[in-house]
Amino acid sequence: MRADALTPRAAELTRLIESLGRPPAFAQVLRRAQVAVIAEVKRSSPSKGEINMRLDLEKQVRAYNDGGAVAISILTEPRRFGGSNEDLLRARAAVPIPLLKKDFHVDVVQILEARSLGASAALVIARAVPPSRLKELIKAGDDVGIEILVEVRDANELDLALSLDARLIGVNNRNLETLEIDADTALRILPLIPQGVVAIAESGVKTVADVNRVAAAGADAVLVGSELSGSPDPEAAVRALTGVTRTGGARKG
Repeated sequence: MRADALTPRAAELTRLIESLGRPPAFAQVLRRAQVAVIAEVKRSSPSKGEINMRLDLEKQVRAYNDGGAVAISILTEPRRFGGSNEDLLRARAAVPIPLLKKDFHVDVVQILEARSLGASAALVIARAVPPSRLKELIKAGDDVGIEILVEVRDANELDLALSLDARLIGVNNRNLETLEIDADTALRILPLIPQGVVAIAESGVKTVADVNRVAAAGADAVLVGSELSGSPDPEAAVRALTGVTRTGGARKG
């Protein structure tokens, strides 16, 4: 990505990125013998309201790390989730494991910004952008060395993501329009994801039984937010979700 062909802000971020080392790999840590836990920092949400507004960021991410999370998701959206870019910077300084910047990313500049803040991956919701923009965002991630997690909710969105060579797919059980959770969504979509693509189950995971259920459908990882952010003992809460064998057997070859 040539800095002189970009907007001033994008060019500035590109030059900054060129001076930085590469962040820890995200997808790589999700491929393991056991279902990986991605623990999320979430102070509030539209569906639950306040979850933990007094959350101590450094203490929380260290607890997640000590509990066995292999990566941490940082919700940086301020108005609905109580997050900030500062949270991402502070988390990067506090723990060595990969960080996912979770926000409503719809522009290439946001992807560059995520990389400049130390994120290993950035979320892009398939239904939030047109296909041409989704392609552009995935390419921007490839260009600057940040992995793009494409979030889908149905087979058509999955097909689109795969056609654009997405290598990280998150299946969200939550309907973002109604905010309702359908736990069967992941069970329907996960088996359709090729084994060469990392598959993550999102939303509605609360217990190790839930982890076992999505593992049987082929999940490589689970992303857990409210249950962990609201726990009085986040380290123990993460540890309680670990240890489930990853099978991948239900998925396409």
